[in-house]
Amino acid sequence: MTSKNRGVTERPSRSVVSKKWSLFLCLGSFCAGMIFTNRMWIISETKSGITRTTTVEAERLKLVSEGCITKFQKDIKLVSKDIFGKVTNSHHAIQTIDKTISNLEMELAAAKAAQESILSRVPISEGIDKGESRRKRKYFMVVGINTAFSSRKRRDSIRATWMPQGEKRRKLEEEKGVIIRFVIGHGATLGGILDRAIEAEDKKHGDILRLDHIEGYLELSAKTKTYFATAVNLWDAEYYIKVDDDVHVNIATLGETLARHRKKPRIYIGCMKSGPVLSRKGVRYHEPEYWKFGDKYFRHATGQIYAISKDLATYISENQDVLHKYTNEDVSLGAWFIGLDVQHIDDRRLCCGTPPDCEWKAQAGNICVASFDWTCSGICGSVYRIKEVHRRCGEGENALWKAAF
Repeated sequence: MTSKNRGVTERPSRSVVSKKWSLFLCLGSFCAGMIFTNRMWIISETKSGITRTTTVEAERLKLVSEGCITKFQKDIKLVSKDIFGKVTNSHHAIQTIDKTISNLEMELAAAKAAQESILSRVPISEGIDKGESRRKRKYFMVVGINTAFSSRKRRDSIRATWMPQGEKRRKLEEEKGVIIRFVIGHGATLGGILDRAIEAEDKKHGDILRLDHIEGYLELSAKTKTYFATAVNLWDAEYYIKVDDDVHVNIATLGETLARHRKKPRIYIGCMKSGPVLSRKGVRYHEPEYWKFGDKYFRHATGQIYAISKDLATYISENQDVLHKYTNEDVSLGAWFIGLDVQHIDDRRLCCGTPPDCEWKAQAGNICVASFDWTCSGICGSVYRIKEVHRRCGEGENALWKAAF
């Protein structure tokens, strides 16, 4: 009995303990779960925060890097533009320096020529006396060599060949009555560097006639008119000649040729021609007033060289305000004499070709007055070839001093 009772008594006791421990374990498990769950939530949030922070920082770094790259690219473009601008400015600066150097070289040449002139100049009183005597005496012929500012080398080549220099030129004027001058006007800017260079050159050589005329290729008719009017008022001569600065001339032969006609009035001598009138624009020697002439020009002397007697030069001087100017100066001169009782003399010795043409004629005893190339309207490359032409076709220096005009 006792053992049964104990057994009965112990069964309820084990059941009660089990429930208590179960409850305790449940509460403990719950609390442990709450603690663990809370901890994991914090870690999760922390990790999420780190992730978000990392993402934001990455985006910021990306923006910063992109901004740096963009700025770098802009800086490169600005630097490139700046470098290109500096290169362009440098190019312009170099061009400006080149022009400045050229101008300084011209001014230096003018200054040197002026200095040489000052060191060897003739007294002013002597120059005045010569000017007065020049107006009183008569000359045989005045040779005007048409030239331009850019033709210094051509002038020097003529000085070195058929144009006497220094005492010989003065002797030619005094003994033979022959005046030879380069003829040139003024630049568009009066007193500019071009005019100063010519003035210095004239002080050195004393062989330049300055005209009251503004230089320009399309102004040759006006220049020709001014030249004859100026020359006839400066020198009382029998003949007045115009020649280009790329033509070779034998002075003695020219004088002898003109001397044959000195008893004739109103002489107009040269290589007479009557070429077609060029009406099409853009071609060389285009004639804007072509409708006045028809298909061909009237007979007139070619423009490389021609001569007129004093009475015709005086006519031009007295009527220069009403004489019409055409584009081509040789046409203008011929037009001024239409209607006048003028003797047109066609002498082909005034338009010989360069060697061998003029050389063959010289060997045959028919020395040319003037030589040039028709294809170039003058001696082709005259600066370099005129010495050869002078050597092969020149009349010789003694011929000039033996000639009797």
